[in-house]
Amino acid sequence: MTLRAVGALVAANLRRQTRDRMGLFFMVVMPFIAIIFVGLAMGGSSSGAQIPVGVVAQDVDETGEAILAELRNNSSLAVEDVESADALGDAVRQGSLAAGLVIPSGSTELDLVMTQMNGTGMAARSAIDASLGKVSAVLEATRAATSAGSSPEQAAADVRAAQEEAVAVTVSTSGSGDGTPTGFAYTAPANLLLFTFINSMAVAAALVESRRLGMTRRTLAAPVSQRAVLLGEAVSRLLVAVAQALLITVVSSLMFGTSWGDPLAVIAIVGAFCLVATGAAMLVGSLAKSSSHPPAIGPPIGIILGMLGGCFWPREVAPDALNAVGYVFPHAWAMDALLTLTTPGTGVGQVMLELGVLLAMAVVMMVIAITVFRRRNLVVS
Repeated sequence: MTLRAVGALVAANLRRQTRDRMGLFFMVVMPFIAIIFVGLAMGGSSSGAQIPVGVVAQDVDETGEAILAELRNNSSLAVEDVESADALGDAVRQGSLAAGLVIPSGSTELDLVMTQMNGTGMAARSAIDASLGKVSAVLEATRAATSAGSSPEQAAADVRAAQEEAVAVTVSTSGSGDGTPTGFAYTAPANLLLFTFINSMAVAAALVESRRLGMTRRTLAAPVSQRAVLLGEAVSRLLVAVAQALLITVVSSLMFGTSWGDPLAVIAIVGAFCLVATGAAMLVGSLAKSSSHPPAIGPPIGIILGMLGGCFWPREVAPDALNAVGYVFPHAWAMDALLTLTTPGTGVGQVMLELGVLLAMAVVMMVIAITVFRRRNLVVS
């Protein structure tokens, strides 16, 4: 009887949700508009694509040639020759290039062109810095060999031999850092978290409407337990959150080629985040006095938490204090975990801390929400 009552309550809530055309627009259409526009602004590439950078290099010397060769050998960069510094600046501002480098003739004073608030630009800068570091190391080694008495030719030959004999070192990264994905690979998980939370908060209006119409009290008048009503309302909100997350995951994979990483780990993180969003929806729906309140306050709260959690821009461009505040809320933990999982070879073991924090937040939020819901909806005065 309890399961049948829960199922009936869930079905009624979902039917009511499907009749809300504006709500469906924000669930089915709006997330992908955001992913497309923000993804294009961040480079429009999936995680495995090369970052387009421009280079102005005319009549360069031997050092300039070495820098050019190293940039072209960098597999993460797609190097494009540009005629002038002005044209390079225009291309970076317009977004056709993530960053650019001007290599003057006869000078080691290079000019890096990039936009500070662009995740792709920062990734490009990291790759350019790595290439320049290699060239600088070779030049320093050659200079040291020359100072030790070798001829320039012999010094260059010794350095090349040392490079060929160098032990290959593999560096693995965790968290975001320089490995932060760009383009759609970044905006897809960001908007999954953003819209799952916002739409969960928005559908909390149905709880207020049920209370206003007396549906909850009429349900309790039937042989239905309070536990069944609680479970039915919670499952209804959880299914909406899961449906939103699943829709963005599947469509972004098919449309944008987004690689989410280990499926089990992604399900664990997204599932835990959906539980947090469900608890928030139950709490807001229980506290709101009018059905117009949840849709009014839900999006602003979701947007602010999304900003703090890195759903709008990579958190490495934000001040440390702002990032520290972000970790008070679930978005930052979920975003860190989803970005980490985009690195090949990662799984649940690499996101255990984030998963544990999200589950703890979900438990706390659900306990508070259920307590408030019982007092506001199930206690007959």
